[in-house]
Amino acid sequence: MYRFRNFYIRENMMESIKAYVEEGRPVGNFLQAVICNDLKEAVGRADDENIQNIPAFVAYFYTETPMACWGSFEKMQDWLLTFVEEKEDEWRI
Repeated sequence: MYRFRNFYIRENMMESIKAYVEEGRPVGNFLQAVICNDLKEAVGRADDENIQNIPAFVAYFYTETPMACWGSFEKMQDWLLTFVEEKEDEWRI
C-alpha cells in the first residue's frame, strides 16, 4: 500500500501500477486515465474507493515513477511500446 497524506493506493492497484512500470503490462481503464493525466476520465472510471484516493495516485506517479511513463496518452503508448520492442529484440537473439 502507498500512502500520501490521508490518501492511499490499495495493494491490488499497486500491483497493477508496478507491473505497468516495470514490465509494460497494460492496465485497466481507471489507471489508464490516471496515467494519461485525464482527470475527467479518472473520476468517471474510478470505483468508490479509488475516487476518494486520486491524490495518492497522482503523488505516486509524480514522485515514484519515471516521467516518461505517465502524463499523456502518447507517453503511455510509448512506454508500452518500449516493452514490446524489448521482447521482440529478445526473440530475435
